[in-house]
Amino acid sequence: MGDDRWRAGAGRFGHGHDPARKPMMAGSFRYVTPIPARLATGRTAQVYAQLAEDFGMARMAVFLTLSPAEEVLAATWVTLRESLLAGAAPRTGKEVVALGVSLANQCTFCVAAHTTLLHATGDHRLGESIARGEVPADPGHAALLAWARSPGTARPYPNALAPEYVGTALSFHFINRIASALLTENLMPGNLQRFRLVRSVGGRAMAGPVRRAAAPGAGLSLIAGLPARAEPGWADGAPAGTAYATLKAVAEAGGDLLGGPARAAVTRAVAGWDGAHPPMGTAWLDEPLAGLPADDRAGARLVLLTALAPYRVTDADVAAWRGGARTDEDLVRLCAFGAILATAHVEARITAAGRPGAGDAGGGGAGERAVRSGVGGVQAETIQGERS
Repeated sequence: MGDDRWRAGAGRFGHGHDPARKPMMAGSFRYVTPIPARLATGRTAQVYAQLAEDFGMARMAVFLTLSPAEEVLAATWVTLRESLLAGAAPRTGKEVVALGVSLANQCTFCVAAHTTLLHATGDHRLGESIARGEVPADPGHAALLAWARSPGTARPYPNALAPEYVGTALSFHFINRIASALLTENLMPGNLQRFRLVRSVGGRAMAGPVRRAAAPGAGLSLIAGLPARAEPGWADGAPAGTAYATLKAVAEAGGDLLGGPARAAVTRAVAGWDGAHPPMGTAWLDEPLAGLPADDRAGARLVLLTALAPYRVTDADVAAWRGGARTDEDLVRLCAFGAILATAHVEARITAAGRPGAGDAGGGGAGERAVRSGVGGVQAETIQGERS
């Protein structure tokens, strides 16, 4: 029963068996032909090399599907690296955030991935229990999970760790949307990730890189020379903020594939989003798309789906926009635009929540004290081996 409640493709999120989502391409890739490592050059080859070194995997589907748009690929990887992999906050806590965000966004691919990665941290029960809908026994982990699933609440960690936790959350709000729109729901061939034993074995195989902290800032050379927005205040000058500022700039540039009225319409629609999943059906798209030129309506629809309901992107949606002229790079860039619109909206909710632990005389709420004192925090981060 435990595996059946959340396994990818089982319909836990209400979209696992949608026949309209049948992949157009073999394997994990629905619409994009990735650049293989042997043919990669320049910035793409450098990302692949660092990905293999720091993440322990030479092939990661979500980065491969971004590879036709090398600037988006590099900025996405470096934002993830500098928040999830590098820094002082424990990897386990950041994986809890990544898993919580993925559950909130109904990204079955990423839920399976981060459940497996929590096995790699040595906490073999934690990811499985979260994926089943349970609250972690550790109060620090419970607070991080609650914040990840509801980012408008006060932050449950000290300000010094905000670049890593906020950066991780925003990385996966972006990545979840790319994965749901452009990948199948199968993390492994044959949907094998639905079995706990496979997730556990996969986690053990990745344990070395996961338990080894990456050097902060080492990814920034991969985005040197790319455009960037102003660095966010939550990052306080940390590398995660530098990377995220670049991701915003290169992803927003995908909006250039739309005409001015269409770009303005989708931007307004996402700005008014309440954070909830849209109702079933497509009627919610009618108002923001009304009045747009016919040749821009399909692109605007694809952007809104990627931003607000990426798991509902269908072959027909993609084909209607691509026609016979638009490339894989165009598709990645357009979906990246939708993903960053939603991610920036979440970022505004996080920053509006203010400083962590509001109202607590000790400078933080119970969740922050738990993280800061070592329950689920830096001091308590030890490899404890199999717990189940």
